[in-house]
Amino acid sequence: MKTNIKLWTMGLMTAALLGNTACTDLLHESYGQVVSEDYVPKTEEDVSYLVNAAYIPWRETLLQWNGVVRAQELCADQDVLPARDGIGWVDGYIYKRWHQHTWTTEDDGVLQGWERTYNGVNTCNRILSQIEEGVISVDGETKEKLIAELKVLRASYYYILIDLYGNVPIVTDFKDTSLPQQSTRKGVFDFIVKEITENMDLLSETPRGYYYGRFNKWAAHALLAKIYLNAEVWSGTAQWQKCIDECDIVINYAEKSGEYALENNQKDVFVTHNENSKEIIFALPFDEIYVTGWNDFDFHMYTLAPENQETYQLTARPWGGVCAVPQFINSFDKDDARLEANYIQGQQYTYSGEILKRSIDGKPLIYTVDVPSIDQSDVDDGFRWGKFEYATGITNRLSNDWPLLRYADVLMMKAESLMRLGKSGAGALVTQVRERAFKNEPEKAQVTDAELMGGSVYDYGRRDSYKAEHDGGADIKYGRFLDELGWEFCQEGRRRQDMIRFGIFTTKAWFSHDKSDETKNLYPIPNKVLLTNSNLKQNPGYSK
Repeated sequence: MKTNIKLWTMGLMTAALLGNTACTDLLHESYGQVVSEDYVPKTEEDVSYLVNAAYIPWRETLLQWNGVVRAQELCADQDVLPARDGIGWVDGYIYKRWHQHTWTTEDDGVLQGWERTYNGVNTCNRILSQIEEGVISVDGETKEKLIAELKVLRASYYYILIDLYGNVPIVTDFKDTSLPQQSTRKGVFDFIVKEITENMDLLSETPRGYYYGRFNKWAAHALLAKIYLNAEVWSGTAQWQKCIDECDIVINYAEKSGEYALENNQKDVFVTHNENSKEIIFALPFDEIYVTGWNDFDFHMYTLAPENQETYQLTARPWGGVCAVPQFINSFDKDDARLEANYIQGQQYTYSGEILKRSIDGKPLIYTVDVPSIDQSDVDDGFRWGKFEYATGITNRLSNDWPLLRYADVLMMKAESLMRLGKSGAGALVTQVRERAFKNEPEKAQVTDAELMGGSVYDYGRRDSYKAEHDGGADIKYGRFLDELGWEFCQEGRRRQDMIRFGIFTTKAWFSHDKSDETKNLYPIPNKVLLTNSNLKQNPGYSK
């Protein structure tokens, strides 16, 4: 059992004790009730109970139904959720609209990223307000550090908002009931940088223990590196050297302390009991018992065919949905261990080792790479998500912690920034990450700076039962590096962001997706939000 998830659960109880979270539409805010006596955290454990209440919305916005993971993956070139014969997944064509970049301001996936993330912002603001008013009684260094952590955490929620929506309101005063004003994307970027840089030195340097699943100093530096990595898109000015500087702080600490390092096997980052992985810098703790939401972290339910209940002895029958885009699978080197480790493929078996058969016709259940189209697929079309370990006997929720920031990402951020600045060293860093994937073919792990600056091996172009076009990826600047990001970080809720940074999110076609308009680099502000705040202006390309 993970003590960190117990602290998160107690954090939720503390949140209920101290007051209700404000509404996320940023208009009719309800401040709830607070206890009459002061809440006085006296120990590190008490502080953890308190601050973890503000981390819970990260889990909800990222992984609950139609959350940020779907908003990042289902619109990109690695994953698709097609209609499944005999199963469904049409669902009002929301997944088809995601795939084809035709989402609307009324789509649930557009709304959830906004509401749940602002729930995180408002929770931070509420606790900060209660600290300032003395409802939560902390003094001296404890108070200073707690405020700093909450501000960095709040900035991390704005990391989601600036990425998905761009021009969003910056809200810092929990008791200000006026309609928030819309900020420019550049203004939001500057706010995030300021909040992190002004507070990170007050954060703990402890990587685990009571600080596991919380922002310590190194997680803050890694987050700031991620902000600088996307600076050109989000602020209009590239800041590659600043990204390198932040990565170097984490790398130097890791090499000196030994607290962070690449796992010998990538899979070890994603096993059920991964809380002790040295590759994880910042994680969202999960546990099937203590996390009680039905759709919290349900990848096995989301991707496996119903028959796979017998494979893993699951307590609930899976729904057979998302799978990999065939073109992405075909981009892998056949000797890349990540292809087999991260995707469930081929003949499926029962828990006892017998051949698993399809319920519909009694034929063997064999996952094949091909998928006909977004509109039609069989129960076993497409390779299934398998990066996170599916423990035998698991419920509808996984117990694996979610590695939001990991050491491989720090190495790859530095490598990309070096490459874009024309400096040497990118190849050596990427090779470090690749080596564990090519243990039997070590020469294939080697990649040079020049190779990373070449085109992509992904064969782009519309490719389904309706069309067969071959556009390739040789014309993509730094395309090989984008490939490396895809092979290492698939299924981790980031592909859309990477594609936008490399300029191909709307300029390339794949599977049942045609090229789209550049305005689709941002999601629209949800119509529900616009109706409650007249200060907000819709993003370009959307009618309302």
